[in-house]
Amino acid sequence: MNSYQVIKTFGTENGFSCAFRQWRAKSDCKYLHGYSLGFKFVLECSELDENSWVYDFGGFKKIREWIEDHFDHTLLVSKDDPKKETLINLMNKEIAKVVELNQVGCEKFAELAFEFADNYISEETNGRVKLVSVEVFEHGANSAKFKNI
Repeated sequence: MNSYQVIKTFGTENGFSCAFRQWRAKSDCKYLHGYSLGFKFVLECSELDENSWVYDFGGFKKIREWIEDHFDHTLLVSKDDPKKETLINLMNKEIAKVVELNQVGCEKFAELAFEFADNYISEETNGRVKLVSVEVFEHGANSAKFKNI
């Protein structure tokens, strides 16, 4: 079966700056650190729409807004972080915009973005378009990908 793919990238130059820590890490990743994250979405279908498109790139506006809400100028805190209350207090003191997540790290950010985008794209296209993967970049050397298998 033939298929078509499109790729939408929100590169690290977009400035989705966030900070987080992997409290279980034995390395310096246990400390708060930050990145300007990048996101890459790969979509696929076997049948193009009436415009001969896989997906209208304009549809990514809502996905970009979701990324901004979660990853732009935010402090991402894992629900199981033993210092969670201290970090959440930074929001209460208007020092940080805190977003609490089940887990943190590029792999989990990719999974979270995949879940949101997959539901949104499936609804928008009545299931015609499949989200294949989401890749999240910390920078040019490090990324993690979540794939639909």
